[in-house]
Amino acid sequence: MSSESVGGILGAVVAAIVLAVAVMFGPIGQYGKPPKPAKVEPAPTAAPAAPAAPAPRGPVIREVPNQ
Repeated sequence: MSSESVGGILGAVVAAIVLAVAVMFGPIGQYGKPPKPAKVEPAPTAAPAAPAAPAPRGPVIREVPNQ
């Protein structure tokens, strides 16, 4: 057997395994599956408005003249 025929046989075996796994797990995504029920979230309750704290400032970088 030449290396080309061994490669062809191994490629066919790998392709068959990949195809079998793809059929076993089914289609990817929502295609072929029943639609998921829509989530119903309760209306958020109004929280008391607290004053927003100012965002922390980072270090101030100033230009330093060369001497």
